[in-house]
Amino acid sequence: MIAIGSDHGGYDLKQSILRHLEERQIPYEDFGCYEKKSCDYPVYGRAVAEAVAEGRCGKGIVICTTGIGISITANKVKGVRCALCTDPFTAKMTRLHNDANVLALGGGILGENLALEIVDTFLDTAFSEEEKHCRRIGMIE
Repeated sequence: MIAIGSDHGGYDLKQSILRHLEERQIPYEDFGCYEKKSCDYPVYGRAVAEAVAEGRCGKGIVICTTGIGISITANKVKGVRCALCTDPFTAKMTRLHNDANVLALGGGILGENLALEIVDTFLDTAFSEEEKHCRRIGMIE
């Protein structure tokens, strides 16, 4: 199950990602926001991060206008490794090397097609399990 949340700046991209997840038959839980009215990204970033940290959801996606604020928020939750990705290569590498469990996106930065490619890469790439990467993740935690 994928946890997903956005503020008003990420709302439109979140709606596109939700349709894409449905097309791929990937279950998700939407933690809000549910309209384009101005709201506070920390509420939704924290909700997604907590769902991932508690194990209710295997991975998360958080979206605000730039992806910066909501990624900072998500990374405040112990056990979360949130990566702000702007292209498929960074999404691939953060899964392979960092075992990132939350993806952050900028709704005002990325076009829909690129964002969906980043989402697919993030969701479809497994952690490498290499000893050096496991060690480094342990050092982060």
